[in-house]
Amino acid sequence: MKKIFLVCMIFTTPLGANAAGFALIEQSASGMGNAFAGGGAAAEDASTIYFNPAGMTYIEGTQLVGALHLIKPNAEFNGTISPLAKPVGDNGGDAGDLAFVPNMYFKIDFNERVKLGVGVSAPFGLKTEYNSTWKGRFHAIKSEVKTINVNPALAFKVNDQLSVGTGVSAVWAQAKLTNAVNFGGAGEGSARVKGDDWGFGFNLGAIYQLTSDTRVSTAYRSKVNQTLDGDVTFVRPTNILPPQVLAATANGDVSADISLPETFSLSVFSKIDSTWDVMGDVTWTHWSRFKELRIMRSNGAVVGGAATPENWSNTMRYSIGMNYHYNDTIKLRGGLAYDEEAISDNFRTARIPGNDRKWLALGANWQVMPSSSIDVGYSHLFISDAGIDSSKNEINPAKGVLKGSYDGSVDILSLQYTHNF
Repeated sequence: MKKIFLVCMIFTTPLGANAAGFALIEQSASGMGNAFAGGGAAAEDASTIYFNPAGMTYIEGTQLVGALHLIKPNAEFNGTISPLAKPVGDNGGDAGDLAFVPNMYFKIDFNERVKLGVGVSAPFGLKTEYNSTWKGRFHAIKSEVKTINVNPALAFKVNDQLSVGTGVSAVWAQAKLTNAVNFGGAGEGSARVKGDDWGFGFNLGAIYQLTSDTRVSTAYRSKVNQTLDGDVTFVRPTNILPPQVLAATANGDVSADISLPETFSLSVFSKIDSTWDVMGDVTWTHWSRFKELRIMRSNGAVVGGAATPENWSNTMRYSIGMNYHYNDTIKLRGGLAYDEEAISDNFRTARIPGNDRKWLALGANWQVMPSSSIDVGYSHLFISDAGIDSSKNEINPAKGVLKGSYDGSVDILSLQYTHNF
């Protein structure tokens, strides 16, 4: 039960998430069209509050940005489960589930040098669900994670070359997940876990204007510590069970300490001429701090008897992009990215079957009126086949040994409206 609760209560499924581990990088539709290659240097609209708050000094006046991302992950398992004296079941179908992720940003000028803003976004999340009778049902059935990040920010223009910015983040996370439970000869039951918490962090950024056409940026988002408090609920096939089984499957309060990892980015944006812009970004994420998952009952007992090893690795994300200014009102975008996965083959689970991703992105901006514009972006993510062998890290033999591979991909369609007051 520990793995089911900890892995997915805390994190979303990476085949649904679209950056390494469980992060959601979908923070604007303007960035989507470039595979987010502009990073913290593009500073095209108020969504820079998330990527680099210093970019607010490049935006004139008061601006409101609203975006919506439609995300459809595909995650199909093909493999086997060790004999459990239970019906084997099927491969689970497509575990990817359609999700809608919103963002909103608002920015004002305090004076010529100081800019203020606030962003509301979802940095982690999404939902996956297998068929309830699939062969891996004792590992996972449904996983749903929702997050909200409220990010007020401030930017200061030091001089004509240098701008700096900072912000604070209040991150709320809620998770609900289910799985089947193997009670041996007594039959099958089920378990549901839910929990939530608030955590706090900060972000910093700087932009330096190298020339009139080229700027570079650096940005940092801190880790966010959280203690997810919730409860676990079991449905047993019978209550005539050994005392140790009744104790292990008792309903009750649970909690888990987690740290969402920090990130560090370097970005560049350059206008080649009046028609073409080019950009690039490199982002590092400190996933190696995620070494184990430990779930505690209120009496101090560890659910499952021991912590689950995870041993994730730090990751890099590389992206390049370009804009083509077709005319005064239409701008076309394109981008490529390579996103490393933090999970090694030895520690992949049915709840987290992600792998390296390759991004292909297209987009466009239409200046509808001098005060408003619309952005649309589309990305297809090619995900490397992800092997799974739960015998390498599974401590509960009642779940069976799940072996096989996942075939995955993600399609994302984003729409954004920007209004200047």
